[in-house]
Amino acid sequence: MSRDKEDYKELFKASNFIPCKSPEGFPPGGDCFTFNPEFGEGYYWYYEVPGQYNIKIHDFSFCKDEVLDFEIPECLSVTWYDSISGEELNPYRSLNCNVIKSFLGGYEPYRALIHRNIPIRSIGIEYRPDFFHQVLKDNFGSIYDDPRSAFKSIDETADFPEMKKLLWEIWKYDGARSSAALYYDGKVREALALVFERHRKLNEKAKTSISPADEELLKSLGLYINDHYADRITIQSLSKIACMGTTKLKSTFKVYYGMTIADYMQKVRIDHAEHLLAFTDLPISEVAKAVGYTSSGHFAELFSSSKGLLPLAYRKAFRCK
Repeated sequence: MSRDKEDYKELFKASNFIPCKSPEGFPPGGDCFTFNPEFGEGYYWYYEVPGQYNIKIHDFSFCKDEVLDFEIPECLSVTWYDSISGEELNPYRSLNCNVIKSFLGGYEPYRALIHRNIPIRSIGIEYRPDFFHQVLKDNFGSIYDDPRSAFKSIDETADFPEMKKLLWEIWKYDGARSSAALYYDGKVREALALVFERHRKLNEKAKTSISPADEELLKSLGLYINDHYADRITIQSLSKIACMGTTKLKSTFKVYYGMTIADYMQKVRIDHAEHLLAFTDLPISEVAKAVGYTSSGHFAELFSSSKGLLPLAYRKAFRCK
């Protein structure tokens, strides 16, 4: 069952958001809310076609660490995160920026810990079941597939420039309010087609089949990297641990984890660095060394790309009262 606009307005009110006029930099045609200053600052922009889809733009931060815990109706969503810091809690994983995230609503409550003072800056589209089923059938006919698997395939991907471009075009739309509905409808349908077309192409290219035995080896390899992230790890040493040739290891690792070995190692290191910046007084150069980087400048670039802020700015924002 989908919520209507009045339901969402009540939800915003309960979440300490106050209706306001959209500030400069937000598109026309939607409803805008600003944070009650006792709880945070910034804006939440929202546009909905009831029973079909909604578009959400977040540009706000909390004053203190906040645990989000709420039910989401059945839906599929796709979101670009330009900035965020925190952890999803079921299952546990870090929240990252500069990635496309997907979400399947209607199954389990959404629970996440959002870190204080770090901006949540994102734009996403949430689709209702009747709408996405009809659009996919209209566009793909006989090759129509389960859309949930298509959305799962794009979660946490940094390699989807077409989707990032489309979502930013919605945020930066400055056309007439009278034509906004037609513009949003076209973009929403295009985004859904992009997700499914990308999934179909990925399936065509997927030539690597992973056996249960190899899955167990790859799972153990991930745990090894998690314990030895600060060490100098070579592909040759990982190949020996996994009992695979380097070519097979690279291909199966990417299929199993959805990223290259280098990207996985970088993610683990940056997640540990985030904790050290927040909860220790180590100098930035020492944090870099502690997670395996010899160059603090290179570490700062990687951290900024992953978390949306430079290390020192992240530490100051996190500790700001």
